[in-house]
Amino acid sequence: MELSIENRIAVVRENIEKAAGGRPVCLVGVAKTKPAELVRQAIAAGLDTVGENYVQEIQDKSGCGAYEGAAVHMIGHLQKNKVKYIAGKVDLIQSVDSFALMELISKRAQSLGRVQDILLEINIGGEVSKTGVVPAALEELLSLAGGLPGVCVRGLMAIPPAENSVRYFARMNQLYIDNKEKKYDNVSMDFLSMGMSDDYIEAIQEGANMVRVGSFIFGPRNYT
Repeated sequence: MELSIENRIAVVRENIEKAAGGRPVCLVGVAKTKPAELVRQAIAAGLDTVGENYVQEIQDKSGCGAYEGAAVHMIGHLQKNKVKYIAGKVDLIQSVDSFALMELISKRAQSLGRVQDILLEINIGGEVSKTGVVPAALEELLSLAGGLPGVCVRGLMAIPPAENSVRYFARMNQLYIDNKEKKYDNVSMDFLSMGMSDDYIEAIQEGANMVRVGSFIFGPRNYT
């Protein structure tokens, strides 16, 4: 018998609790391509954070009140020309991968009287097909954040290569720990976001305190 969305969320939370060993872990339910009604069902079932990959979906679902009662995270690649629709309007932007993008977010958030929380996306596997800053450039980007009062860097995010993902999770955790010990203006290293439906347990075991689970909660995606 197919599990209800409430049961799916319960299973994920149970797995998180076992893997985390008492550490708090934020569960982000990724609702990419899923209708507003399904998002409402998930929130009613206890999901308190929703992640979206596309600006248009956030706008459409926000317009019909789909996210009421939950935080909203932008987790997909954010194009510079879409910043004005997102900055200052979501709780967290997880996919910031350049100073230029960070600067635009800061300016837009300031114009709204807000400080936008962001994560810096790291291309930990050096894959040309993925966005993200290379690890060697992270320290400079964190330093530059000090001059942008409209943003607060809350941590790091990554989508490691599927092959040998545990090794990359461990690298990300070390990168997170190393930079957490340093002091930067406008930086509060609170979150390490990594792990999805297939590997969130392993990610937590390697130090993640935020995971992005989509298909296990919401079912297979329909891209048609």
